[in-house]
Amino acid sequence: MQTIFGKNGTETPEPVKAQVKGSVPSWLQGTLLRNGPGKFSVGESEYKHWFDGMSLIHSFTFSNGEVTYRSKFLKSDTYKRNVKADRIVVSEFGTMIYPDPCKNIFSRAFTHLCNAIPDFTDNNLINIIRYGQDYYAASEINYINQIDPVTLETVGRVNYRNHIALNLATAHPHYDSEGNTYNMGTAIMGLGLPKYVIFKVPANASDEEHKKPVLRKVQQICSIPFRSTLYPSYFHSFGMTENYIVFVEQPFKLDIIKLATAYFRGVNWGSCLKFDKDDITLFHVINRKTGKAVSTRYYGDALVVFHHLNAYEDQDHLVFDLISYKNSNLYDMFYMHNMRQETSDFIQSNQHFSPPVCQRFVLPLNIHKDSVRGSNLVTLTDTTAQALVQEDGSVYCQPDDIFQGLELPGINYNFNTKKYRYFYGSRVEWTPHANKIAKIDIESRTHMEWQEENCYPSEPVFVASPGAVDEDDGVILSSVISPDPNISPFMLILNAKTFEEIGRASIPASVHMDLHGHFIPANV
Repeated sequence: MQTIFGKNGTETPEPVKAQVKGSVPSWLQGTLLRNGPGKFSVGESEYKHWFDGMSLIHSFTFSNGEVTYRSKFLKSDTYKRNVKADRIVVSEFGTMIYPDPCKNIFSRAFTHLCNAIPDFTDNNLINIIRYGQDYYAASEINYINQIDPVTLETVGRVNYRNHIALNLATAHPHYDSEGNTYNMGTAIMGLGLPKYVIFKVPANASDEEHKKPVLRKVQQICSIPFRSTLYPSYFHSFGMTENYIVFVEQPFKLDIIKLATAYFRGVNWGSCLKFDKDDITLFHVINRKTGKAVSTRYYGDALVVFHHLNAYEDQDHLVFDLISYKNSNLYDMFYMHNMRQETSDFIQSNQHFSPPVCQRFVLPLNIHKDSVRGSNLVTLTDTTAQALVQEDGSVYCQPDDIFQGLELPGINYNFNTKKYRYFYGSRVEWTPHANKIAKIDIESRTHMEWQEENCYPSEPVFVASPGAVDEDDGVILSSVISPDPNISPFMLILNAKTFEEIGRASIPASVHMDLHGHFIPANV
């Protein structure tokens, strides 16, 4: 693993043509943008965590059976400052850069306490998101950086705080059929009462001349008070159905006081997240049209969740699927000293990591006051999930375990908010990066896999065939890299129905492992 993980990536600023083996479907027209950490050292300084690496944006463009590739580092303020200084000068989540000892550290600490949240890096390395017709590199901070989806040039930085009271926001929004974007963020002290905020950016938010910020039209849908003022829940994504937003307030919490005093105490921001195994998980259901929360109190056992799969309504039930963990140790797996171990050593030293489990929760929406206490209100016949009425009228939810050992999930997004059957993801088997991708059939509880020796595929992305009716009529795209110098990086194209390889496009350039991305059809 050491040979490919943690090495600095290189830019391919001009498009290069890939060599296609097999075929690229003629109907596949568009660009797959990908984002992830790509620079792990500057000068003599190194990042301590893989999620800290500076963003490297990739594009794979499909046109008339051909594939071209290019990549550029996100020219964020963080990137510019680090490169100018020839060392890391901006702190990241797992790598803290301490103030110059000549400066008044006590004054700095006091400032952070007053503001509660320090001014974070703008190293947006997690995903590519769309607001209006504009595309942004995003992470989980108050900054996003607009990019040109064709040239990959960094257009400019946008601060959420200039348009809506947020300290943090997710990099996993949802899009409705009209092109509107829904997202969630956290407003902590200094921005009014602490709360979680759900907001919407209309499809027509973009300015044709790109002179006005796309967030000028942002609309707050609702806010949800923190369960505990100083310990808000961490969240990486959320669920959305035709009529509702689903927010999982998990007992994986951010300690605000520790965060605000991290510099003073000499610890990184990542250490300010703690999992409370003795707490519960709350499930908030908000009507996305009225902004009002469903009054029923739904809850479950303690869990940690990063990624939602899908959510939909079925016969007066709200069904949502997510990938859960029994603890929060996953983050520790990605410290660079762990990732650079040989696989056998990695397995030996990381047995305490909880495996990911795809779970289905079902929340009955119309609960009668006279429901029998202790009874299961789930009447759907295609799941074993339960919702048990408690003495106080709250509902205790127990999940249906669908599949174990999969992360970075994706679906045919045409079925987002709808009842669906298939999802795709990276198979996780005791390595920090998956060496398989899989298709899961929820109905039959079976799965298919693609694997090739010494190959590491990225998150699989589904692209539907034109006019497709079947949910799995389309292709799966995944960027694949290898530590073997005889295996060039390639874009893998699978038949989504059969999971058989249709073709691969070998890239005559360096390609780096990424995290998430966004496919832009050519006609958009």
